Parts: sequence; structure tokens; C-alpha cells
Amino acid sequence: MRAAAACVVAALGLGVAACGGGSTSASSSNDASTASSRTATTSTAASTSESVTTPPASTSGGGTDTLPKVKLASGFHLSSPAFAPGGPIPRVYTCDGKQSSLPLRWTGVPRGAKELVLVMRDPDAPGGTLTHWAIAGISPSSSGFTAGGVSGHVIPGRNSFGALGYAGPCPPASATAHHYVLTLSALDAPSGLKPGFNPDQLQSQALGIATLIGTYARH
Repeated sequence: MRAAAACVVAALGLGVAACGGGSTSASSSNDASTASSRTATTSTAASTSESVTTPPASTSGGGTDTLPKVKLASGFHLSSPAFAPGGPIPRVYTCDGKQSSLPLRWTGVPRGAKELVLVMRDPDAPGGTLTHWAIAGISPSSSGFTAGGVSGHVIPGRNSFGALGYAGPCPPASATAHHYVLTLSALDAPSGLKPGFNPDQLQSQALGIATLIGTYARH
């Protein structure tokens, strides 16, 4: 599962030196739409061993990229009490439900981490990979988020639908299940990101990356 996760993370452009990811909510139509066609609303709520994997080029999300190396810290784990790794994301966290942001838990943050950054992306969107959630400024001493909210002072990024914070999974009704990839990057220095940041702007070195993949299909 870790090797598969590494391939997906790399397909999203998350390398050792460019790793992206208060809760807010956004309403959405479907993941196949372009960001400009989607209407969104915003509401603010307040030492491990490592392996480096270089997967082959991928066409995930409709494009072909040369993929960077991905650093995975073996003791750094990201999970959710709402779904099993690789399992379906419950409806309440999607555009068909309340769009409550996902509850998350993490353990084994690498020693020396100064900040955590979370990003949730859909690499299966026909128009290209979409960002559903991006949060910077997460304390490395924290251990997770509750459903529908986050703890502590964090920095919300802008999702692909024009809003700050969380936009739930919303693939086309006729599509097979999309994969939603969450990456938690442990940085060796503060990111310096500001509210509304694009996760692709992140340039800080990552000490490790934890991943979690969920799926969702609309029936």
C-alpha cells in the first residue's frame, strides 16, 4: 500500500522539496467541472527510517509528467476514523452530504519538524488534478483534526474551486470512483505561506510525507 501511495503522491507533483496541503467549507457541483465553473462559498471555522521512491511517468489526471522523488517516513502515519485506507469516504464528507471536512489523525511526526502542511487532491478528475483542501501552519505537536473543524492556528489555502478550505469529493455521477489523496508534509522550516496560498507554492524541504487515500463514487 505504501508503494502505491508513493506513486499517487508523486503523480500529484509532491516531491522532497515541493510538498503540498480553521476549516472552511465550499459547495461544489462535480469534480469534472473546471474551477471557474464551480460556485463555492466560504465560512471560516476557527525518528524514523526513510525510503525514497521514484515511480515512472504517469498520465494520472489527464497529463503526462516527469515525476519527482517522494520521501516517505516509515513511522509517520496519516489515518481517518471515518474510513479505512483505500476505502470509501462517507457521504457526509462529500457534496452529496454536509461537506463536513474529514476527521484526521496522525502519528510519528519526524523529529525536527517545524510545521505540517496538509493537501487533499483528486488526480482522477478528467480536466486534471484538483485540489480539494489545503492547510498550512499546522503545529507539529498536534495529532489530528476533528470532523468539520481544525484545532489551533492554521493557514487555509485556496482550493481549485475558488474558495478557502475544504471542498468535498464530488465526482460526476456517471464516473467510477475517484481517488482522493491526502498528503501530510512535515517541514524542516516554517513554510511562510499566507491565507489563500496555492499548495504548489510550497518550497520548504520535507522531512517526511504521510499519505492517506480514500475513494468516492456517486450512485
